[in-house]
Amino acid sequence: MKFDTPASTNPIDQMKVIGQSKDRVEGRLKTTGTAIYAYEQQATVSPPAYGYIVGSSISKGRISSIDLSEAHQASGVIAIVTHENAGQLNRGEFYVDRALAGPQVDHYHQAVAIVVAQTFEQARAASALLRVYYVREPGTYDLAAQRESATTPPPGAFGPPPHTAIGDFEGAFKQAAFTLDGHYTTPDHAHAMMEPHATIAQWQGEKLTLWTSIQQMNWGVRDLAKTLGIPKDNIHLISPYIGGGFGGKGTILCDAVLAALAARAAGRPVKVALPRPLMFNNLTHRPATIQRIRLGANPDGTLTAIGHESWSGNLRGGRTEAATASTRTLYAGANRMTRLYLAELDLAEGSAMRAPGEAPGMMALEIAMDEMAEKLDMDPVKFRVINDTQVDPEQPDRTFSKRQLVECLNTGADRFGWARRNPLPGKKLHDGWWIGVGMASAIRGAPTTKSAARVRLDRKGRVTVETDMTDIGTGSYTIIAQTAAEMMGVEMDKVNVYLGDSRFPESSGSGGQWGAASSTAGVYAACVKLRELIAAKLGLDPTKTEFIAGHVREGSKNLPLEEATKDADLSAEDVMEYGDLAKRYAQQTFGAHFVEVGVNAATGEIRIRRQLAVCAAGRILNPKTARSQIIGGMTMGAGAALMEEMIVDHRLGFFVNHDLAGYEVPVHADIPHQEVIFLDEVDPYATPLKAKGVGELGISGAAAAIANAVYNATGIRVRDYPITLDKLIDHLPALG
Repeated sequence: MKFDTPASTNPIDQMKVIGQSKDRVEGRLKTTGTAIYAYEQQATVSPPAYGYIVGSSISKGRISSIDLSEAHQASGVIAIVTHENAGQLNRGEFYVDRALAGPQVDHYHQAVAIVVAQTFEQARAASALLRVYYVREPGTYDLAAQRESATTPPPGAFGPPPHTAIGDFEGAFKQAAFTLDGHYTTPDHAHAMMEPHATIAQWQGEKLTLWTSIQQMNWGVRDLAKTLGIPKDNIHLISPYIGGGFGGKGTILCDAVLAALAARAAGRPVKVALPRPLMFNNLTHRPATIQRIRLGANPDGTLTAIGHESWSGNLRGGRTEAATASTRTLYAGANRMTRLYLAELDLAEGSAMRAPGEAPGMMALEIAMDEMAEKLDMDPVKFRVINDTQVDPEQPDRTFSKRQLVECLNTGADRFGWARRNPLPGKKLHDGWWIGVGMASAIRGAPTTKSAARVRLDRKGRVTVETDMTDIGTGSYTIIAQTAAEMMGVEMDKVNVYLGDSRFPESSGSGGQWGAASSTAGVYAACVKLRELIAAKLGLDPTKTEFIAGHVREGSKNLPLEEATKDADLSAEDVMEYGDLAKRYAQQTFGAHFVEVGVNAATGEIRIRRQLAVCAAGRILNPKTARSQIIGGMTMGAGAALMEEMIVDHRLGFFVNHDLAGYEVPVHADIPHQEVIFLDEVDPYATPLKAKGVGELGISGAAAAIANAVYNATGIRVRDYPITLDKLIDHLPALG
């Protein structure tokens, strides 16, 4: 099916199942511990061995030799794989990091070997007996020190162009009545998902099966085939449940590659899970940024100049962190400039993490907007409303398909009680805590990509959906079941959904906030085709039939669904593809964050008291699962604002706090109250369901709202995240 004209009225608009707050289909399995994740699978043809990955102890250099003799003699050892016996390994298309170092070492904890033994304990013990000898080479690990050597990255498939320019930014900035020139930094962030990267690999002849934790099945097949140099048809990936990804499991990484190599060397299935301390330096992360934002405005608050420059670092050939993405479309302004720069660093690869680009970019932009509002002596909400636009600022002839940013801002202000805010910072003291409120806009792209599904109706009237879509904790099982139930006119308990198998029709996968909208559109397309087959089987006109309560109706005819399958099951498969609507109309999701914080007057400790997010993101397929996505993003925003930071050892070149004890993330006690409001919205330009994704909107702008609240509480403007108490304690307002 081709989606190239705006969606008209269709069965989804009945909203008997779609749009309802349904419980998670797999919720009971997950809460009772019976959902089977990658490392727990028991489907191998023979009992598996265990692999333990050894990471490099240097950050830059080469391996001069490896002594495996003692490790080979250890109890239970079956095989050891290093670059010397792994065979040729290529790079996949998405990541630039090599799964196995040797002889060159590119970063700390890059895998140098995998030890395979009868038990996990034996493999781990033997790994300590490897003797790897290195020749160290000087490396670069400090983004600030490499800023001057950063270059313009080449245009890539992901993110905005490296440089954009509209009008005369420099001239307009110089002539502006009010100007702001601010510098902001965000640190390296870890995905820190609950489930570690884990894989079970099994060879049967030339055929390779992996039970693994991955977000994009089709990317994984593609990249694994390219890395190992085998046909894609020889690879079968299975990933029914994923314990969080946040972009860090976009495609295959070293656990999958080394499990495959280890299984081939051992001649039996092999299980591999990355130890938590290895994950932070071996895998990908969100790279640090240095950002400069310049704003120019007239006395009435209209922006006349918007400039945003950002520096980030990565391995050679890696991508830049596209922190300027939101600045290009969020606010009006005739004269605009964005620039991205990339420095070469010898740290683990920087790559996608929830709202890549938007999350760190908004952390800077929305502080800058508050600073400019203060210069103008204008309410921050009003300042943003004044600079709203209904057209793409870079392409004025391109309107937004839907844009309710102003409605989000005004609704949020009313609900939050923004009018009671004291605009003067450091003026509200209550029981030893300075109280402040802050806000920020939110924006995140609403991309879609082609997605396929297969839908079957059996003789008992049950509907089965198969697609290689994944569920990373987002609720894919549930919204896909809702889509099929709505389209086929049955209750949700009559729908079975099977996901995460590369032999199923190829879907969009999970990531980039495209998963929900795209995968449900693929299911919609397959259901349309199945409805046509059923109507034809029953001798009905498919353009006039209705599917309601397990029956098919046309005029006075009312037949049970299973009447169409009394002889045999009916099955249909289709793919939803997209025309040029996304080029003709700017498609985004919008929101507004409001936050109240308390800052301890004696210690500088920051406590979030309440958070509110108001969102406009097309038709909300399931308010319950959508709310979970938004509050998850708000919580990650709180972590980014107040605590999350991977500390770089600039001498030796590694992230020091590489476990969940040293890398702090928010816990329940840090987030006392969260509220989410979804505005009524349907977007017929997005998909046939008129829906968009929400998975990354919640984090965009959330951290800046907290930073602005801290400023309102204390009068201390922190531009270098995270906002820890050491940045406040010497500057707190005087008591009394």
